Amino acid sequence: MTTAEEQRAYRIEDLSHLSGTTVRTIRAYTDRGLLPKPVRQGRANVYDDTHLARLRQIADLLERGYTLASIKELLAAWDAGTGLGGVLGLVGEVDRPWSDEAPARIGVDELTETFGGVMDLTAVEEALRLGVLEAVPGHEDEFLAPSPSELAVAAELHRAGVPLAAITGHLRELRGRVEHISERFLEFTTEYVFQRFLQHPPTDEEAAEATDLIRRLRPLAQQAVDAELARAMRLRATEHIRRHLGEAAALPPAAGPGPAAPASTPAPAPARPGRPEAAAPEAIAAEVTGPRADGATPPVAVPLPAPTVAAVRDLVGADRVPEFVAAAADREVAARRMDALAERPDRP
Repeated sequence: MTTAEEQRAYRIEDLSHLSGTTVRTIRAYTDRGLLPKPVRQGRANVYDDTHLARLRQIADLLERGYTLASIKELLAAWDAGTGLGGVLGLVGEVDRPWSDEAPARIGVDELTETFGGVMDLTAVEEALRLGVLEAVPGHEDEFLAPSPSELAVAAELHRAGVPLAAITGHLRELRGRVEHISERFLEFTTEYVFQRFLQHPPTDEEAAEATDLIRRLRPLAQQAVDAELARAMRLRATEHIRRHLGEAAALPPAAGPGPAAPASTPAPAPARPGRPEAAAPEAIAAEVTGPRADGATPPVAVPLPAPTVAAVRDLVGADRVPEFVAAAADREVAARRMDALAERPDRP
């Protein structure tokens, strides 16, 4: 009669079949000290459930991205009595998705309709390379969107007029920068938070503490990036609008229906908050009062389109419209002077 102990004895071929590991790999693990040596029984090497469990642990850690060298250290700590359960819990917390967003399937017809009604195969291939879309095995008419919100952003940009090639190019650039940010955040937290756990194989208690810290710190990276992105967008968008409005204000007003306001039209006084302005139907004269090089040129009344003045007023405040327009004009004049100086007289 076969005993329970005998049932747990495996030849290397049996162990290979049960664990999904090749015979050659099992022998390599044994030689490297990752797997305990088998027991010699007669002319055969015999393995047991300990070897099978160890092979499954190695396979699990390899899938999580660990190298064989780091796996060997973890297993050595476990064999020394440090414990592996807490470490595996720590690894599981790190491997857990860092977003609560659930992937979603999207059919080819819906995808085509979302992006203008025309299937762009080049754009689809690029989306597959970037991981914005994933193929669904056995379903050629469907894709998996790991982040539906990212796909929705691309669709909205495309509806606003951004070409798909420009969207994917921007995503590649953005991804590189975000990966750099994530690497720096990990280096920062490792140096100041997790370094003490890395000086020796962690005990179960230490691994549990580190797991809790990761759970608490998990949302901080995204919160910090969201806050800094909002600050940067507010700052850069304001500068961007000022620059473009300044360039528009420095140019002659576009011709439109009706007579243009004469250049000598006096500028109205800047509006005070809460006081309605008496705006001309088609133009408002803004007085250019910025400093001049010789200090002698008197202020000049310049007719500007009412929408331009309204946009500048919303941007900088009614009392600073003349100053803003003057600064924009000065910058345009300086730029054109630099262009003129850069022209070599010996050039045709």
